[in-house]
Amino acid sequence: MKTELEPIKQNLYEADYVRWVETTAELLRTQNYDCVDWVNLIEEFEDMSRRERKSLKNNLVVILLHLLKWQYQPECRTGSWRGSIREHRRRVNEDLKDSPGLVPYFEAVFDECYAHAREQAADETGLPLETFPVNCHFSPEQALNAEYLAFRREAPRSIRFG
Repeated sequence: MKTELEPIKQNLYEADYVRWVETTAELLRTQNYDCVDWVNLIEEFEDMSRRERKSLKNNLVVILLHLLKWQYQPECRTGSWRGSIREHRRRVNEDLKDSPGLVPYFEAVFDECYAHAREQAADETGLPLETFPVNCHFSPEQALNAEYLAFRREAPRSIRFG
């Protein structure tokens, strides 16, 4: 009987993911373990962790990118950069609060994310890559601190004559 169910389980997973999730949840709720599509369920659990990690990295790159742009292009500062920094900090801080197990991962990928942000900052600003330090000059704590904006240098003011 178990072998007859395998193609049905696989077909539902491939044909209608939402229905597969709902069916799997109901099977677990009713403790009908023999009918659970364990192979795909385990794969989905593993994917959940990968998605959380990927999301954390993507949000961190955006924070670091905008901090670099904020510092090295003060004349181009916009509310959208500040808003993006705030939004992505909120996302990362919530993820770390909800899943403290991500903290060591955050610390482990910080330098890698900075390297990506540095390259993207050069692409987006048109400034040479060498403009941006190879080693990040702000800490992971500063990157997530709502009050920190890379050195808070003010944009140059234009000089008015006469």
